[in-house]
Amino acid sequence: MTTAEREKTRVALSSVIAAVFLTGFKAVVGVMTGSLGILAEALHSALDLAAAVMTYAAVKIAARPPDDSHHYGHGKVESFSALFETLLLIVTCLWIIHEAIQRLFFKTVEVDPSVWAFLVMFVSIAIDYSRSRALMRAARRYQSQALEADALHFSTDIWSSLVVILGLVLVRIGETSSHKSTLMRADALAALGVAIIVLWVSVRLGKQTMDVLMDKAPAGLALRIAQAAQGVPGVLGCRQVRLRRVGPILFTDMAIDIPRATPLEQAHAIASQVEERVRRLMPKADVVVHTEPAARTEETWPERIQAIAGQRGLVVHEVRVHDVDGRRSISMHLEVEPSLNLADAHRIADQLEEAIRLQLPGVMEVKTHIEPRMIEPLPGDAAPERVPEVTGILAEIAGSLPRLQEFHDVSVQCLDRHLVVSMHCVFDGRLKIDDVHRLSSQIESLLKARLPEVDHVHIHVEPPEGA
Repeated sequence: MTTAEREKTRVALSSVIAAVFLTGFKAVVGVMTGSLGILAEALHSALDLAAAVMTYAAVKIAARPPDDSHHYGHGKVESFSALFETLLLIVTCLWIIHEAIQRLFFKTVEVDPSVWAFLVMFVSIAIDYSRSRALMRAARRYQSQALEADALHFSTDIWSSLVVILGLVLVRIGETSSHKSTLMRADALAALGVAIIVLWVSVRLGKQTMDVLMDKAPAGLALRIAQAAQGVPGVLGCRQVRLRRVGPILFTDMAIDIPRATPLEQAHAIASQVEERVRRLMPKADVVVHTEPAARTEETWPERIQAIAGQRGLVVHEVRVHDVDGRRSISMHLEVEPSLNLADAHRIADQLEEAIRLQLPGVMEVKTHIEPRMIEPLPGDAAPERVPEVTGILAEIAGSLPRLQEFHDVSVQCLDRHLVVSMHCVFDGRLKIDDVHRLSSQIESLLKARLPEVDHVHIHVEPPEGA
């Protein structure tokens, strides 16, 4: 049992003990004094006792974890407990109203407003105040509807006890007043006041309970959750938010739109950020986020092409779009399984090219370079003996490219009889990245021309240190 469950159980059990004491105390004093107001309070406390016992049982059951038959847990039992308490309240109100009408119009009952009558009501107020505060603190901390209903019972008892005290005071005044016949009925009027208060509580509690049982979403919360989700970078929109409360847990499922070219891992990261935003609003929320691919209004051509490939479970890179002599041409690299034969790989490429032409009007030509998808790291060896040779060639290239301010950290690896060269190149930090890319491509071309065995060149571009 968790700390929260232990505290909820302890608070519920203390309410049972308090209700037992108050019910017995009020019943004895009510019979001694003949006060309908106190007897009504005794019955109200008996109702509180039944409610407290049921609350205690509900809290114990609700603490059970989800199982094969109850995937959302057992928290709804707290709502059923609150509904049962509402029915008990209504029955009590009907009895009190009936007895009050009988005493007001059809029969006379002597009421003895003794010290005991006042004592029991003041003791009741003190206990009710203490228990209602403890229950409400626990209810708010753990979002327990059963504890909240119990707290509402005890807080209502405070007001109804004040009404009864007022009735007893008026009866005491009536004993020595010329309006004795009128004031002696004050006890019955006080009982009616209790009934009205209890009825008001019943309606309020019943509405809250039915809202939870009918899975009514808290007002405005779905909109706040949607707005929080749309504030996450990468979320284009939030199309659906559904909420249902089970005990203290708010189950939330929602669908968000993300750019259709988003890689799977990035889509998962976006969904995780949305879940975190929702939990900031509702710390105990159980959140499920469904991602839907959607086209951005400012979607680029390479993004469109990657999305079309992604729809077919394919991966493309180095996508280039050119307009040559009024014709739109596309070139790209298509990754396929290394185990495929050429005929199957070519068929996949043809199908992808046809899909691009159908979905992107105006494309006249699609050129596809087919390459195996890398599954395992390629074996290779460092080739430090080639570094001086490569560095010398790079120094000559740098002399012919004034915009290349510096190069460093040159390394050479030998992979399958080909060389892979890596380096850092420093350019003016104010240059546009498009210009820097062209310069990097020029360095790569010049190096490959001088060393034909170079297969790949990796250039890390950076501004001068401290720029």
